[in-house]
Amino acid sequence: MIRNSRLILALDVLSEEKALSLASALKDRIDYVKVGYPLILAAGLDIVGEISSMAPVIADLKIADIPNTNTLISEQVLEAGAAGIIAHAFAGRDSLSACVNVAREYGALAFAVTEMSHPGAVEFMAPAAERLARVAKECDVDGVVAPATRPERIRLIRSIVGERAIISPGVGAQGGSPRAALAAGADSLIVGRSITESPNPAASVDAILREIQ
Repeated sequence: MIRNSRLILALDVLSEEKALSLASALKDRIDYVKVGYPLILAAGLDIVGEISSMAPVIADLKIADIPNTNTLISEQVLEAGAAGIIAHAFAGRDSLSACVNVAREYGALAFAVTEMSHPGAVEFMAPAAERLARVAKECDVDGVVAPATRPERIRLIRSIVGERAIISPGVGAQGGSPRAALAAGADSLIVGRSITESPNPAASVDAILREIQ
């Protein structure tokens, strides 16, 4: 899955112009661009294809619905050019499997969220994270999402998912340590605001890369 930098750019901006400028400027420094609802709703689904022409896109729609709806959502974003999708595991095996099946049809990656990086995730997701990780493994996802803000959780999830990829959000603005997350077992770091809101995004990426390499 990973090309070389171990860095995924979370492009949570609302301006199509800014999104394309950042993707163009940083494409050689990152492995993937993660695009979510904010940019897609602001710029339209075609933005996925536009960014995909520069760098592989993971569509982070955190898909969490019934299997048929999950299938339709997955088909739309993968048809638009995404190289991967992110879905929630809590919707159950049938719903997550629907996303994985569509990803296989398109030769794309499928990731499942086991635990998010914000403080509120501790309330409900953390107690269920181990079970969600097992569901993700049973559904044969390519990887899971585990929080860089809580490295001990990455270590726990790694013990369950084995060699499947772990991608970890929460580095930078949320306070997660790049080195700690990688040492705990993360394969790639998801970084957004500390890059996209930086006066010099390229320099910010280079600083992270120096720290982790």
